[in-house]
Amino acid sequence: MSAKRPGAEAIAAKGWMAANKWLLLRRLCQLTILLLFLLGPFAAVWVVKGNLAYSLTLDTLPLTDPYVLLQSLLAGNLPEQLGLVGAVIVVVFYFLVGGRVFCSWVCPINPLTDLAGWLRRRLAIKGSAHVTRSSRYWILAMTLLLAGLTGSIAWELVNPVSMLHRGLIFGLGAAWVVVLAVFLFDLFVMSRGWCGHLCPVGAFYSLLGKWSPLRITASKRAACNDCMDCFEVCPEPQVIRPALKGAGKGVGPVILAANCTNCGRCIDVCSKDVFTFGLRFDNPPDNGTQATRQAAASGN
Repeated sequence: MSAKRPGAEAIAAKGWMAANKWLLLRRLCQLTILLLFLLGPFAAVWVVKGNLAYSLTLDTLPLTDPYVLLQSLLAGNLPEQLGLVGAVIVVVFYFLVGGRVFCSWVCPINPLTDLAGWLRRRLAIKGSAHVTRSSRYWILAMTLLLAGLTGSIAWELVNPVSMLHRGLIFGLGAAWVVVLAVFLFDLFVMSRGWCGHLCPVGAFYSLLGKWSPLRITASKRAACNDCMDCFEVCPEPQVIRPALKGAGKGVGPVILAANCTNCGRCIDVCSKDVFTFGLRFDNPPDNGTQATRQAAASGN
């Protein structure tokens, strides 16, 4: 693994802005969404009413979190028609662009866990607790079971994502404790622990976007110089290897794993422009030999 800071080669080759383009766009998107929610309570400009669980934009467009809706249904509560319409809109959107786009482009916890990961690298904190990435699916199942057993959406009372977003709008209060716990957990206990291993929200959205057409593809993987920067910055590094290193094995270059967040950081930090956004259908298997790869790399 490169001893230098991840993305240093990309900055030298492309410039700082190009080497952070998708990161900056994500932060702008997250900030814009948050400001739209805050305009009403703080400036009496009601562009968006509600929160991430349910909102109404310009008194016209309903948006409902399908995960919250599912919990509500299991708890025995039938939502109103606008709530159902809002859930359909959200489901269709995340099916098209990838469910875990919510995690990297919308979720208010994401900048916090990204900060913890950045600090962890800068402080050279080593070691990490081991929890399998499949644990988040077990936690997701338990939150749904909890809703059915209690007749309430009990998980949302302690869900860090919901607590932070409500807290930013209505006042953090006890949410500070939960949010701080997530930050410290990612910083000192487990690398990418919350989002990558435990969060049931991310687990739900990964299932929602499992077959989404929008994907990141290692379309120029023959040019890869094995700097490992993409693995270093990716919140779900296990999704990269099949597409990036599958040449000669009949595996196409498109990252098909449901847990890819489409965050674009692998695109940013790659000095060879190996990665780009593409479609899952444009995924021809590469049956070339190692010599073919080396020839293609030398041509780039």
